[in-house]
Amino acid sequence: MIVVGNFHHVKTDLELPNLERLEVAGERFYQTPDGRVYPSVTTVTGFEKRSFFAEWRRNNPTESKRVCSRGNSLHSVVEKYLLNERVDLSELGDVERDLFHTIKPEVDKITNIYCLESPLYSRTLQLAGRVDCIAMHEGKLAVIDFKGSTRNKKKSEIENYFLQASAYSMMFQEMTGIKVPDIKILLASEEGICQVFEDKVINNVGRLKEVIDTYFDYIRNMRNNNEATTTRRSE
Repeated sequence: MIVVGNFHHVKTDLELPNLERLEVAGERFYQTPDGRVYPSVTTVTGFEKRSFFAEWRRNNPTESKRVCSRGNSLHSVVEKYLLNERVDLSELGDVERDLFHTIKPEVDKITNIYCLESPLYSRTLQLAGRVDCIAMHEGKLAVIDFKGSTRNKKKSEIENYFLQASAYSMMFQEMTGIKVPDIKILLASEEGICQVFEDKVINNVGRLKEVIDTYFDYIRNMRNNNEATTTRRSE
């Protein structure tokens, strides 16, 4: 089965920069055109749960690889569809094809796409990353994130998704002057349901600041400890 999107992309004078992706000790960073290096949005917003996820990956290596591959595949096919490119669904695995069919009705509600898989960064937040999509969805200008899941989820389980989206909104506004007030998380589960989680960016700003501060406090403490250790060794 072949599907082709028919989506309108807003023509703007926006020139979003290329960001060089870096991997340091297994964590993702981006280098901006002016040479600054910022941690990725996903690294920072997932920082508080890093131990939990690391342990889960160690205990479930096969499933970890499967869900990572599933997520990458779903993102790729949704991106191609939104770019109005030809998508051959027969090339997908059964799970990925089912997830695409599940999420497609909500994706079809998207109009006026401002950016898609676009690099963003913020000197204020000191973060960088690539946003899935910023567009209109059911009349609201929103940061839209596409997620695959093994099961249906509760909103309380996906706080980090809202923090990621809020960061992208703030980064986009800093770079372009365009305010994106809404968040839409489109989550297709293997149970055959597409959940649409909504929120306002403003509702997540305080919590996002807490998470960012926690991350950078940890980095400063690590740096100070390393410097102290180096000093003691040289004495």
